[in-house]
Amino acid sequence: MSMRTPQISLTDSVRSTPRRPRSWSTILSAVLLMLAAATAAISPLLTGPASKQSILDALLPPGSPGHFLGTDELGRDVLLLTLAGTGSALAGPLVIATGSMVAAILIGTLAGYLRGPIDWTTGRLVDILLSLPVMLVALVVAGIFGAGYWVTVAMLIALFAPSDIRIIRAGVIEQAPRPYVEAAQMLSLSPARIMYRHIVPNIWPLIMTNFMLNLAIALVTLSSLSFLGIGVAPGTADWGRQITDGRGIVGDNPAMMVAPAILIVAVAMAINVLGDHLGDRLRERGIQ
Repeated sequence: MSMRTPQISLTDSVRSTPRRPRSWSTILSAVLLMLAAATAAISPLLTGPASKQSILDALLPPGSPGHFLGTDELGRDVLLLTLAGTGSALAGPLVIATGSMVAAILIGTLAGYLRGPIDWTTGRLVDILLSLPVMLVALVVAGIFGAGYWVTVAMLIALFAPSDIRIIRAGVIEQAPRPYVEAAQMLSLSPARIMYRHIVPNIWPLIMTNFMLNLAIALVTLSSLSFLGIGVAPGTADWGRQITDGRGIVGDNPAMMVAPAILIVAVAMAINVLGDHLGDRLRERGIQ
C-alpha cells in the first residue's frame, strides 16, 4: 500500500495539464548558474595565475592588452582574480545552505511530528537563536576567536538553521493530519519511517525553495563578511574581499570593485529565480 496517496492522485491530474513554458529569466538564470558552477570547479587551477604579481603592469585600466578588466595595484589580472574568487564565493554558501537545511529537516521534523516537550524545547531554543543579529554575532565571534573561512561558515550554519527549523516544523504540522499519515500510523509504521520516508518527501517543494533562498542569502552574507575582513585573508581571491581591495583603486581601475559586485547580485538573483521556478514545478507535479 502506498503512503503517498495525494502524490499519486495529483500526479495523474497534472499529466493532463500542459506545462507552462520556461521564461527567459529562468533560462538565463540556469545558464548563469551553470557557468558559475563550472568556474567554481576549476577555480583552484586559476588561483596560481590570478595571484601572479607584476609591478610593471600595476593599475592598468580595463581593455588593456592582455588584461580585459585591467590589473590591481600589485599587477594582478582582475579578470583572473574574479574568476578564481568564484570558488570561495560559492562553496561556503552551498555548505551553509546544505548544513542548515539538513539540521532543519532532522530537528524540525521531530518537533513538528512528535510535538510535546521536544517541540516546546526546540521552539524556545529557536526563539533565542532567532533573536541574535547574524552580522553582529559574526563580528563578535571573529573578534574573539579570529575566525577563518570555514569557522565562519560553521557559525553561519548555526545562525541560519533556526529559521529553517521553524519553516520545516510548520510544513510537518500541516502534513501530519493528512490521510496518508493516518494510514501509515494504522499500519504501525515507526515514527522515524513516517517522518522521513513519507512526510519529508511531501514537503519537498518547501525544502527546495527555502534551500535556494538560503543559498542566495548565504552568498550575500558571506560576501559581506569578507568585505569586512572576516573569514578571508587580505589578497585572497574572493568576491567580497576583492570589493574591499578595490576601493582604494576605484579611480584607476573601477572594474576591480564593480566586477565582483555585479556577480554577487547577478548570481543571487539567478538563484532566487531558479528556486522559485523549481518550487513551482515540484508543486505542479503534486509533490506537496
